[in-house]
Amino acid sequence: MADPATEAFLAHRNLLFTVAYQMLGSAADAEDVLQETWLRWAGVDRAAVRDERAYLVRITTRLALMRLRTLGRRKESYVGPWLPEPLLTAPDVAEDVELAESVSMAMLLVLETLTPAERAVFVLREVFALDYDEIAEAVGKTSSACRQIAHRARSHVAARRPRGDVSPATSRDALVAFRRAVETGDLRELLDILAPDVVFLGDGGGVVQAVLEPVVGSRAVAGLLTAGVGNFATGSLSAAQVNGYPALILRRDGGVDTVVALRIDDGLVTGLYAVRNPEKLSRLDEETPLRR
Repeated sequence: MADPATEAFLAHRNLLFTVAYQMLGSAADAEDVLQETWLRWAGVDRAAVRDERAYLVRITTRLALMRLRTLGRRKESYVGPWLPEPLLTAPDVAEDVELAESVSMAMLLVLETLTPAERAVFVLREVFALDYDEIAEAVGKTSSACRQIAHRARSHVAARRPRGDVSPATSRDALVAFRRAVETGDLRELLDILAPDVVFLGDGGGVVQAVLEPVVGSRAVAGLLTAGVGNFATGSLSAAQVNGYPALILRRDGGVDTVVALRIDDGLVTGLYAVRNPEKLSRLDEETPLRR
């Protein structure tokens, strides 16, 4: 039988992972943060802890903030665009519209444009609905400062977030149309499903081949995809829920070769995020539980 400290940690583990992942965009780094969180939690006098959930979130946030600053320096030398580590997610994540949006590839890339403090405050307030006093303790600032940071972060995110809610049915239809067009290499079909200002980002991490600059515009992206039809034909292409949204997973030689996550607005594909870096493809064989 687990001791009370272990039981408390395990009860909130999925929530803590979600906090760390949203702040870092990396499952591997989020897991490291959780290991450190556990070590610190194991040494806490729990008799003095009024709210175990809030206390654990506070530890996780502080550790994630420290790691986020280190990650920022690492990303400066990253080869090509940096994309978040994709996660295979359960249907319940997609059903929680706010959670799905908060962990989507599109939103995680928006969060990348915030300062570490802004990202922490935004995640804790907007996604997990913590009050400002709790957030202040987690990030080491005053409650009034956190209010100002939250306002600034909300304005920044609002100007860059996905344009509107998309129903699951619309997302499924768009994914089916996109997959068919990709598999057949039908340029006309691709142009019909891609938004005029669609953006394609590829992440090979300098390890495998990927586009090194964003490709913008429906004709340029359609041309890129039709040129790669041969690659799709040599593997197995399947639909999946990745980070709460539709995606395609290309498997080749028994392993995952590429994950292409989609951003869909008004029934059209406005963003394509192709992750090929092998170091980021390890969590696609089983679902990662995410919680708010």
